Amino acid sequence: MPVRAEHDRAVLAALLRRDPVLHAYQLGDLDDFFWPYTSWFRRGDQVVLLYHGADEPVLLAFAADRDRAAVAALLDEVAPVLPARLYAHLSPGLEQVLAGRYVVTPAGAHLRMALTEPGRLAGAAAGGEVLGAADLPALRDLYAVAYPGNWFDARMLDTGHYVGVRDGDALVAVAGVHVWSPTYRVAAVGNVTTRPAVRGRGLGGQVVAALCARLAASVDHVTLNVRADNAVAVRLYERLGFTRVAGFGEYALTVGAGSAVAAG
Repeated sequence: MPVRAEHDRAVLAALLRRDPVLHAYQLGDLDDFFWPYTSWFRRGDQVVLLYHGADEPVLLAFAADRDRAAVAALLDEVAPVLPARLYAHLSPGLEQVLAGRYVVTPAGAHLRMALTEPGRLAGAAAGGEVLGAADLPALRDLYAVAYPGNWFDARMLDTGHYVGVRDGDALVAVAGVHVWSPTYRVAAVGNVTTRPAVRGRGLGGQVVAALCARLAASVDHVTLNVRADNAVAVRLYERLGFTRVAGFGEYALTVGAGSAVAAG
């Protein structure tokens, strides 16, 4: 079965909606907001995405256990046309497929979580105010102090789904979205952080709760990614009604003279 570049959003949406939680980011990237930065590869019913809107291209390849072999076959055929350097989010074991072409450097095990117990969220204290474009300098200042190196697209402020808490003129906590698609009814919470000096006061939980309450009006599935070793964040999300639905790894990929999966 040959690999093809897929350009039909309706076809992609139908395939990805079979598991909207696992594929929430890809579904969101079908929106006009992200679509121009995407390349899609399909083999039968399996799809992988190459996203070009970040500093480095990002490959997303997720598979349920039953589909792991089929997605591996797709990646194996796509690998020769991928960029020489990229970042990747891959379901467990798929990194081995790319080790034949790339030096694969692990960047951490992650969890996909989904809001499956909204009753817990309803009982949580919510707080913060909606941020907009005028708040961008204060938001960048917060990220520089509390979350350096995070992935933040300033255009997402225009969605109206960034919530922050202030102390005077400074933002001290924020929760936002990586993806928000009322068309495909999915959202991915992201860029959540609290200024170090005020951690432990529950502000992170307040802004996430407020954000998720806003999202409930426009989406059916609220998801997020979190490092598996970030126990504090995982416990926070579980208290708010999120549950663990899948694991995956993040990797830096570089074509090299040899090929290997590096330790780390």
